[in-house]
Amino acid sequence: MSSTESPGRAADKSPRQQVDRLLVGLRWRRLEEPLGFIKVLQWLFAIFAFGSCGSYSGETGALVRCNNEAKDVSAIIVLFGYPFRLHRVQYEMPLCDDESTSKTMHLMGDFSAPAEFFVTLGIFSFFYTMVALVLYLRFHNLYRENKRFPLVDFCVTVSFTFFWLVAAAAWGKGLTDVKGATRPSSLTAAMSVCHGEDAVCSAGATPSMGLANISVLFGFINFFLWAGNCWFVFKETPWHGQGQDQGQGPSQESAAEQGAVEKQ
Repeated sequence: MSSTESPGRAADKSPRQQVDRLLVGLRWRRLEEPLGFIKVLQWLFAIFAFGSCGSYSGETGALVRCNNEAKDVSAIIVLFGYPFRLHRVQYEMPLCDDESTSKTMHLMGDFSAPAEFFVTLGIFSFFYTMVALVLYLRFHNLYRENKRFPLVDFCVTVSFTFFWLVAAAAWGKGLTDVKGATRPSSLTAAMSVCHGEDAVCSAGATPSMGLANISVLFGFINFFLWAGNCWFVFKETPWHGQGQDQGQGPSQESAAEQGAVEKQ
């Protein structure tokens, strides 16, 4: 019985041993260093940024009271959300006539470009920081010995810093326009029935923009994280070492000259 069970036990242990070797190879103490710790923060706040923006949904509305004989009251509720192509969002406007017909209307504006750019940048940041963490924790010797990896990491970090500044500012401006286009007052202003004597319009549900506002805040936090990490990544590049060598070279030469003068 023991001979028949031994191969099965060995097969069960082999995947566990591989996982154990992989975990043992990870140098978790690197996370205590600024370069590793900031990358973890970048990974987390990238999730917060694209998650809060990509999952947003809200509603706006208006109340239309017709002045016809039936005194019809129509509650208009309009749902919208990411990617904020508001010109595709439909709602029915009552005409307040005897036939009680309605007309299909659309919200105004298309703000998908800044929103999609913001979310896409967050997803790319998420994947890049995850790969960079694996390289930094598992193959740190390769990261230190091969000078190309720090150079590539520095160039990518500078690029993400610039893109996060652009994305956060653009999405902040786009969100301001979304707020203006989805106000109940904007909804009633776009309905022709509210400008005549056939109906009385009033504001309905006001959209809650808390989650969208937080996404803009996460965008600027990501910018500051990537900007602060530029210095720590730069210290790993050969450019930082060359600057120190050039700074130490003249001082050593001057010290040697002073020693020669003293001997004379």
